[in-house]
Amino acid sequence: MLNVFTLANGRLFQEEIDNPDALAGLQPVWVDLEAPTAEEKDWVRSRFGLSIPEDVVDEDLEESARFYEEDNGELHIRSDFLIDGDTGPERQGSRNVRVAFILYEKVLFSVHAEDLPVFRLLRLRARRIPALIEDAKDVLLKLYDADAEYSADALEGVYDNLERVSARVLTQDVDDRSAGEALAAIAREEDLNGRIRRNMMDTRRALSFLMRSRMLNAEQFEEARQILRDIDSLDSHTAFLFDKINFLMDATVGFININQNKIIKIFSVASVGLLPPTLIASIYGMNFRSMPELDWTYGYPFAIALMVASVAAPFLYFRRKGWLR
Repeated sequence: MLNVFTLANGRLFQEEIDNPDALAGLQPVWVDLEAPTAEEKDWVRSRFGLSIPEDVVDEDLEESARFYEEDNGELHIRSDFLIDGDTGPERQGSRNVRVAFILYEKVLFSVHAEDLPVFRLLRLRARRIPALIEDAKDVLLKLYDADAEYSADALEGVYDNLERVSARVLTQDVDDRSAGEALAAIAREEDLNGRIRRNMMDTRRALSFLMRSRMLNAEQFEEARQILRDIDSLDSHTAFLFDKINFLMDATVGFININQNKIIKIFSVASVGLLPPTLIASIYGMNFRSMPELDWTYGYPFAIALMVASVAAPFLYFRRKGWLR
């Protein structure tokens, strides 16, 4: 899909391109290619003289290939953008998507494999807020700004979901099933928290590259610094969430160990309680010259009563100590 964005009266207007002739009379500031076909890449090359590499959004690029400038003035930036796959307590599918930016001839070209929430957010804002964007560099900065805000919203979702897990673990009786569900929920939030932290690190590196390149004017440079400050403020939240996740993980595992210890305690108490009657039965079953049950009328009742008493005595002791609770 090929979308072209032009500025009119300070607002960003989007037009979906389905043939090369539609590109001829446009002077865009942003050309967005979502899962582009080879034909669409040819349209871009014919209209703007820009060749888009086949591996432009590959995940296995070297670090040195993520930020560089070509001899013809093309500025290449590869950045990761977050997709929070689900906002509910059963969040799944959260991931980082690689986006390739090429700044060439005062036009920003973006290439990515799927639609991104940050891009939709910027398109919505640019249509509603006049004078939000003035050139291609503003588009890039606003995307990074929206990415930081989107990550902050995702962190709020992590807070809310961890509060629900905390209420389930710390205020209710935790059996093995609920503990397993809590561990699964904690693992999902930890994965998202790590992706947010990685995404913020990648955005920080991209902004630092733009600031070092000296291509930003004074206002844009200050905006980039403000975005960096916003990202720095998110680091403390991700660190706090990491500690909270570890605490909930340890607490849940502790409850699982307690439940397992209760089962082991039952077997331990039963084995200790049944050991004395087993010993008495073994003694009575030995081949004495004078068998108690044969030479004594009350031999059997006495043996049974002795075994009952030997069982009752340790259980009464365990109950007094509180080991049976």
